Amino acid sequence: MSMNLVGKPVELTDANFDAEIGKFSGVSVVDFWAAWCGPCRMQGPIIDQLASAYKDGTVKVGKVNVDENAQVASQLGMLMMPNWLAT
Repeated sequence: MSMNLVGKPVELTDANFDAEIGKFSGVSVVDFWAAWCGPCRMQGPIIDQLASAYKDGTVKVGKVNVDENAQVASQLGMLMMPNWLAT
């Protein structure tokens, strides 16, 4: 499992979501975004700041491109953009 130890959000995919978030025992914040979503682009820098603030690994910050990873977004009931998941 990767951490945001370099201060960047973890790129999450259908293939790695469960290993990165589902099995993570701490707090995680996930940004579900799409390139065509204006509000998603506006909140991108905020997600980057969160990742930088928690690069010590106390909070895992990740991003899911829903256009490229529709399976995980669908499984979690993401119906509109932008959307967030905090666990």
